[in-house]
Amino acid sequence: MADEQKKAPKKDKKGRKDEVKKAGFAANIEEGLEVKPARLKLRYRSEVVPALMKEFGFTNPNQVPKIEKVVLNMGLGEALGNSKILESAVDQLGAIAGQRPVVTRARKSIANFKLRQGQAIGAMVTLRSDRMWEFLDRLINIALPRVRDFKGVSTKAFDGRGNYTLGVREQIIFPEINYDQIEKVKGLNISIVTTAGNDEHALALLKHVGMPFRQ
Repeated sequence: MADEQKKAPKKDKKGRKDEVKKAGFAANIEEGLEVKPARLKLRYRSEVVPALMKEFGFTNPNQVPKIEKVVLNMGLGEALGNSKILESAVDQLGAIAGQRPVVTRARKSIANFKLRQGQAIGAMVTLRSDRMWEFLDRLINIALPRVRDFKGVSTKAFDGRGNYTLGVREQIIFPEINYDQIEKVKGLNISIVTTAGNDEHALALLKHVGMPFRQ
């Protein structure tokens, strides 16, 4: 009985280690090390929240709009005749996002486009929490500045409810993609979903986060 009680803590410790690994984080539970939050997330808490409270007169930090999730979507009409294009797109989108994408399929058949219901037509991935902030950090500070003749992103891509969609023409602007190993340049859409509720607050939120809007 005494031996069983001694073994129990080791089992619990291993179980906690497995949970951390499944979440995709590297941590050493035995030494009590904690995973550090994403850099942009820390900036949002320390700089963006106070700035927006002052700008709009919010009295409670919970009133300040925040980014809920980022959705990356890559449409692939060419995949109808070539399954390898879909496979490479899934791999590349996974490298960009740091998370395995899901394959999107047609909801209904369209004879004019030779499209059948359930046929694979693209890939998408939804990022939340630290992975979302890490992706936005790379997008703002590394990827977008690599766009040829970049002059900023448009302020007219909001949907009226505080959400913003950005179109990227070439996936090669992301450093995770090796230009020499791609067969075809592909574009993708990046949708940033916020709790702002209106475009004015969402625009201010993204500006303070660092999104390089066109002047």
